[in-house]
Amino acid sequence: MKLVTVLMLTALPLYCYAGIGCDLLDDMISTTIDPDVDVTEYINNLKDFLPGEETEKAYTFMKECFLHQSEETLEKVQELEQAIYSSFWCARH
Repeated sequence: MKLVTVLMLTALPLYCYAGIGCDLLDDMISTTIDPDVDVTEYINNLKDFLPGEETEKAYTFMKECFLHQSEETLEKVQELEQAIYSSFWCARH
């Protein structure tokens, strides 16, 4: 789970550096972390960005992992996300 989180969040500076998709990516991460969003709603929100069934299964698994995390862990992920957005690479966009 932690590896998935790290891999997902390491891509943020690249997207922000390119200046594209930051809002979409931010919304996706927010809904991924949000414990009030269930798996069905999460997948429906991302349907346009999921190229196939395998990708949908991977995102379903990732969301289920986040749903099983403690509030403390989810808060730490949000802190990490904010630290990345405040970084040198994202600050310009």
